[in-house]
Amino acid sequence: MKRETLFLKAVVVLVGLPVLALCIFGLPQIVKEAAEYFSPYWVYPVFIVIYVSVIPFFFALVQAFKLLSYIDKNQAFSELAVGTLKKIKYCAFAISILFAASEPFLYLMAEKDDAPGIIVIGLVIIFASFVIAVFAAVLQKLLKNAIDIKSENDLTV
Repeated sequence: MKRETLFLKAVVVLVGLPVLALCIFGLPQIVKEAAEYFSPYWVYPVFIVIYVSVIPFFFALVQAFKLLSYIDKNQAFSELAVGTLKKIKYCAFAISILFAASEPFLYLMAEKDDAPGIIVIGLVIIFASFVIAVFAAVLQKLLKNAIDIKSENDLTV
């Protein structure tokens, strides 16, 4: 099991690195160019949302890393794992809400540029993070039920 979790930990790190690089190097340049073409009143709220949404994204990655560590230590069926899934769920919901708040600004930008793809990208991020949140909620509930059943069995024996 250690190999699989090590692989997944590497994947978690590899998911975070491009996002971090984009936030440090890519987004400032994109903001600069977009502010010249679009109204800054439309551009800056969207990029503020992007930067703010990176906080729950990285927090969720840290929680996923913790969850994999719990699996390594044979603590997958513990309250710690349930709490970790709960935090991941809240982070995914937060990202969904943040990007939903930026959709009106993306609509204004898409109207000016006649590029509906901007809106679709925002909707894909909203939908993907919402699916992750629901998946984490289902896993949290299943794990909680498994822990309850395990504790009942421990008490009856």
